[in-house]
Amino acid sequence: MINLSNMYNSCSLCGHNCHVNRYLKRGICGASNVLKIARASLHYWEEPCISGKSGSGTIFFSHCSLKCLFCQNKKISTDGFGKEITIKRFSEICLELQDKKANNINLVTPTHYVPSIIKGIKKARRKGLNIPIVYNTSTYERRETIEMLRGTVDIYLPDLKYYDDEIAMKYSHVKNYFAIAKENIKKMYEQVGKPTFKNGIMQKGVIVRILLLPGHVDDAKKIVKYLYDTYRDDIYISIMNQYTPLYDLDYQNLNRRVSDEEYAELVNYACDLGVKKAFIQEGETQSDSFIPAFDLEGI
Repeated sequence: MINLSNMYNSCSLCGHNCHVNRYLKRGICGASNVLKIARASLHYWEEPCISGKSGSGTIFFSHCSLKCLFCQNKKISTDGFGKEITIKRFSEICLELQDKKANNINLVTPTHYVPSIIKGIKKARRKGLNIPIVYNTSTYERRETIEMLRGTVDIYLPDLKYYDDEIAMKYSHVKNYFAIAKENIKKMYEQVGKPTFKNGIMQKGVIVRILLLPGHVDDAKKIVKYLYDTYRDDIYISIMNQYTPLYDLDYQNLNRRVSDEEYAELVNYACDLGVKKAFIQEGETQSDSFIPAFDLEGI
C-alpha cells in the first residue's frame, strides 16, 4: 500500500520526476506540500455532459507541471496565485459544491496535489459526497500517479496537447510529452472503461481534449488519428477552437486565433476518419470571457 503522506518527500508525481522534497523547497511545478486553490465554483462551459444545466463543480488548483507559453490560466499556473488550505477544508469545498447541485467535482490541474486530493475525497465521501469526480489534467503525470487514482476518479478529462515532441518542448518545455500522455490515457481508460451517462450527464468515462493551436492543424490531425485508431468509439474526443492569445509571444502563429478554415479542416478530417463521439465548439469561444475570474471564490 502506498503511503500518501510520504509522496511529497521526494516528489515523482509528474513527468519531470524531479524528486524534490516539497516540504523544504519547490519543484518545477512550483508547489509546496500544501494544497493551494484559486477558485471553487460552478462552471458552465465544459463539455455538455460535464457541465449540463447545473454546472460542474470546478476546483482550480494553483501551480502546474507544464509551463505552456500560451496558458490562459497563467495567473494561477505560473504565477501561483491562490490560497493555501487544509485537506479538511478541501473536503468541505467538495461537499459545498455538491450542495449547490454540481453535476460533479471537477479537479482542474490537480497532478501535483494527488496525494492530498485522494485523502480529501475519501474524507468527503465519508460525509456524503456521492457525485462523480472529474480529473481535468494536462496529462503529464507518471503512470504511477494515475494508478494511485484508481477508485477515486470516475471521469478522466485529459488534454492531448502535442503529437510532435519538438512542439511540446518549444511551447511547454517538456520532454517526451506524447509518449507519457498516451500511456496515461491508456491507464485512464483501463480504470474507468467506456462512457456511461445518467440523464445526459457522464458518470464514468474518458474525454480527451485537443486544443487546436494556430498553424498546427497537421499535428492535431495526428492526435485525432491516434485516438480513433486506438479507442474508436470507446472514448469521446473534444476538438477545441478556443485558443485565445493573451500575451505577445515570440512565435507569431501563437499571436493570432485559430481561423475558421483551420478548425473546419480538423473537424472534417475527424469526420472523414469516422469519428462519431466527439464534441466541437461553435460560436464565440475564442474570448477571454471564458477564462474564470481567479478571485478565491468558494475557498
